[in-house]
Amino acid sequence: MTAQAIAYTMEQLFHHGALDVYTQAIGMKKSRSGILITVLCPCDRQDICERVLFRETSTLGIRYRLQERKILGREIHEVETVYGKARVKIAQRHDFQTIQPEYEDCANLARLQNVPLLTVQEAVRQAAQEI
Repeated sequence: MTAQAIAYTMEQLFHHGALDVYTQAIGMKKSRSGILITVLCPCDRQDICERVLFRETSTLGIRYRLQERKILGREIHEVETVYGKARVKIAQRHDFQTIQPEYEDCANLARLQNVPLLTVQEAVRQAAQEI
C-alpha cells in the first residue's frame, strides 16, 4: 500500500468513530516488510471500522481484542491569555488534576502571534490554574 492510501484509511477510520489509529512498520512472514494498523474504537464502531479496513487496505484478515478503558472525568473551559482565548481540558481524580491545553487553539494563537507553541501552551496552563 502507498503512504497516501494508509493516510486515507486512517482518515476514514477517524471519520467512522475510531478513537485512535496508529501505524507501525513491522517485519512479516518470509521477511517481508509491512505496516501494522492499530485501531482503537468503541465496540459499537467495530463493524464499520472493519469494513473500512477491508475496503481500503490490502489486508485479508483482522485480529481484534476487547480491552477495558479508564478515563478521567473532564471539563472543558475557555481561558484568556495575553495571546488570546484558548480552550483547556481539566481532569480531576481524588487528590490531583491534570491540565491539557487544546492543541488546535494554542497552535492557532502561536501562528497569529508569531510566538512558540510551548509559550502559548504554558500561558494557557497558567490561566487554567486560576479556575
